[in-house]
Amino acid sequence: MSSYAPAAKARVSCTRCHKRKKRCDKAIPSCHNCDAARVRCSFLDDNLQTAAYSVAYVQNLERRVREMERRTSDASFASPREGEAVGIGVALDDPSSLCPDATMRDMITAIPEPNIMAPLSHQPHLAQGPGIADLAPAEPPHITSPPIHQESSPSFVGELKTLSFEAAAERHLGSFSGISFAKLTQTVLRRLTPDKTDFVFNNGREDLEPRMFDFNSSLDLCDPALLENLNATFSNQRFLYGDVPPTDSGLEPSPPVARLDVESDQPRIDELVNFYFAHSHTLYPMLHRGDLLKSLEQIREKPYDPVVHSPLDLFRIWMVLAIGSTAYASVSLTDEAESRFYYGKALSYLDEAMACGEMAALEVIALQVSYSFFNQFGPNTWFLVGLAARLALGMGLHTASTYVGMTADMEQRRKRIFFSIYMMDRVISNALGRPFALHEDDIDVEPFSVNHDDGYSSGFGRVDDVFRTSILSIPRHILALRMIASKIARQVYSNRKAASLSTEEREEILHSLHRELIQWRRDMPFPLPDINDRVPQLTSNWFDYNYYTHLAMIYRPSPLMPTMDNRRVEILQDAASMSLRQAFAMHSQRRFAYNWLNLLSIFTSALSLIYATTVQPKDLGKALKETRAIDDLDLAIELFDTLGMKFSAANNIRSMVAEVSRRYKDLRGSAG
Repeated sequence: MSSYAPAAKARVSCTRCHKRKKRCDKAIPSCHNCDAARVRCSFLDDNLQTAAYSVAYVQNLERRVREMERRTSDASFASPREGEAVGIGVALDDPSSLCPDATMRDMITAIPEPNIMAPLSHQPHLAQGPGIADLAPAEPPHITSPPIHQESSPSFVGELKTLSFEAAAERHLGSFSGISFAKLTQTVLRRLTPDKTDFVFNNGREDLEPRMFDFNSSLDLCDPALLENLNATFSNQRFLYGDVPPTDSGLEPSPPVARLDVESDQPRIDELVNFYFAHSHTLYPMLHRGDLLKSLEQIREKPYDPVVHSPLDLFRIWMVLAIGSTAYASVSLTDEAESRFYYGKALSYLDEAMACGEMAALEVIALQVSYSFFNQFGPNTWFLVGLAARLALGMGLHTASTYVGMTADMEQRRKRIFFSIYMMDRVISNALGRPFALHEDDIDVEPFSVNHDDGYSSGFGRVDDVFRTSILSIPRHILALRMIASKIARQVYSNRKAASLSTEEREEILHSLHRELIQWRRDMPFPLPDINDRVPQLTSNWFDYNYYTHLAMIYRPSPLMPTMDNRRVEILQDAASMSLRQAFAMHSQRRFAYNWLNLLSIFTSALSLIYATTVQPKDLGKALKETRAIDDLDLAIELFDTLGMKFSAANNIRSMVAEVSRRYKDLRGSAG
């Protein structure tokens, strides 16, 4: 039972009592039922005028706030120099630096509107919540009553971690993963609650209380229910080399497809090979199209001659079919049984193919990484990328001296596979916020040439046509984007010199990266090859989408620039909105890849839009009338609806974004 009398009463029942259909005494800050159960109590559905507070209650709040400020001041660090932003040297996106105090958060029942002009460390109402590193954690005030056990609820942070951990079984997510930004977004959502407490999401089920896991808790990480939650999203078959049963799905392709020696099945094989080279190969140009077609022809002519077919040739063919079919399934949302069958067949040649030499082993690993980007049933992406990077470094593919004396054909083939691994490393490392396996300072070799086509464009038009865009110009331009992303990670999120930089120098870093991104967009290959109308990166929307997602990475709160101002908030909001619109445009054109990487990207864009919209200092209801934030969030909701057909995590995220959208609509409707 509560140890104090209610200081005020709300106009409606609390969220928990309403869902349970229990009588609520509407006491603030905690009703009798929630207080007895020792869980959080929140009145989310009340209007902005929640209750009339007694003078004694308000005076008590002021006294407690002054006491907390005094304790914080006693333990705080030295004051910053004049003109220096506070907290620049703190890794804002480092989860290990976050020290939220749950008891102190519960004591704060009312918070002021966020002030984006002030450093984050000067906003105690934000610093107390999850998402801001406590630069100097204050000693918790003395509490006479027993500590309240907070009932966990779905959160942006939990869903972001659930998605990111699917790329690897390890728990660590680094500075670029956006975990702290998700916590910060969760915190600013207090502005949407009448009593300025944490915004509590429900999970769409009225009969059960929400349950989410604390990924910073060793107890919750050991909870068997956590594994069940992850398994509901993806398979738990996580092996280094993807050793999975080829018939796991229970559905195998027809015998002609499996034999690859029946002439009647040639159209299907050609279809998958063409889609591989149009889609996956314009992302990671590792293979030689002419060599693969020659191997296929030899198999059809002599299907049972072991002398003609090397294990590497057979592994390569099966992996091309597996990657081509899973890539097509990612844009068409069709069944993955065919892809898994091909992948299982490829694994039967894995050991022999790995024994064919260093370059063969590198190709084998890189092909598995390419498969894992589209199908999480396969290998552990994080480990395989690191293994490929180490092998490439050991072979010296990162140094120009290694290529001295090589023929032009061999040089270009090795450069293509090396820079494919570089791009893979950037994609997965940025997604997990982890250090790169390959570093720019160690690489002194020029990228592959777009003019050395040697068979890549066969079937796509004449190679020597000067009015056609080389197929290799697409991955070469994507390589330039990955290099910019690498700069963003190093200069914005892990810049060790940030503490010694002035505000003007920090802003110049952002502006320089912004200019590079604009120039990258202007230099887009044109005209884009018109070889397949389902390939995302063969449309300008894909380049616009990546431009805006990277722009949002530059301007969201970061260790380099933790202080937000109006201009940066507006840029972040526009970038997030435009990225969602471009993704929805590809979705409407039926050329959006519904894989886990894009699910993570759409989620991050939605978080950016929610943060930039909610943190604005002006009246939120009026601000929502002036922007398309609600419409753009509804686009994201529709994307999550489709992604939910493949990933259960998308359904959880969709419900949370929908709750925010509904709250926005209520505020917009009540604005004068």
